[in-house]
Amino acid sequence: MIIWIASYPKSGNTWLRSLISSYYFSEDGLFNQNSLPFIQQFPQKKYFKSFNYNPKIITDTAKFWISAQKIINMDKKIKFFKTHNVLGSVNNSKFTDKKNTLGCIYVVRDPRNIITSLQNHYEMTKEESLNFMLNENKFIYDYSIKDDYSNFQFISSWEKNYQSWLNQKNFSVMMIKYEDLIKDTLETFKKVIKFIEFITKSQKAYNEEKAKISIQSTTFEKMKQIERKDGFIESIFSKNESQKIPFFHLGPKNNWKNIFDEIYQKKLNLTFKQNLKELNYL
Repeated sequence: MIIWIASYPKSGNTWLRSLISSYYFSEDGLFNQNSLPFIQQFPQKKYFKSFNYNPKIITDTAKFWISAQKIINMDKKIKFFKTHNVLGSVNNSKFTDKKNTLGCIYVVRDPRNIITSLQNHYEMTKEESLNFMLNENKFIYDYSIKDDYSNFQFISSWEKNYQSWLNQKNFSVMMIKYEDLIKDTLETFKKVIKFIEFITKSQKAYNEEKAKISIQSTTFEKMKQIERKDGFIESIFSKNESQKIPFFHLGPKNNWKNIFDEIYQKKLNLTFKQNLKELNYL
């Protein structure tokens, strides 16, 4: 069965996966980039190899989402998967169901701080980033492969994305805030581990020492140092230059109040007013 680590892009998914992979897939809790592939992305091209689809048609893999998950779950083992996909349907094809999903940890982040992260990652202006977040038909895929939409993920808008996961009733979902992960990393990560142990009915005791090591080895500065020295496996190439865009950009220093002028701050507050209230960001 699958445990999803879900989020809208640039919301802290990679940090949480780094913490979880360090805790569950290492002996000592120390982060290593080689442990991240234990938590693969879905949808992803390699999971559709046995299906007949047209990679040039944007949504064509969607009809095999459930079938691919059935194959993944054939060994009846617990698996973690990262996704940015909205929890919904494309052309009447559901993203997942309770037969294939055990639960989900959803990472939500203040939308006003996602703007600059999207700007850096996708090389956009702030207005392009905002429109990206508001687009209910938005999808992402591997831009580096021409005319191949095999890695298509339907993310919809930022609002639809988080609401789709949090408002469903088919399986357990735990929501954590990126901001809480920064403010009280140990306590927030402890809650995540306890949730995983609960839904998997694990008999293992919580290992606080290992959790602390996982946290210490995945700080923003440590991850930035790793990227400078060895590169980072999830960074992508710039569209304009023949080099990769730094994956770790501003991190905890990303504060919309210090980046945008007062007029733009008001625009963002008005645009996301209901969501900010719903998520207690106001």
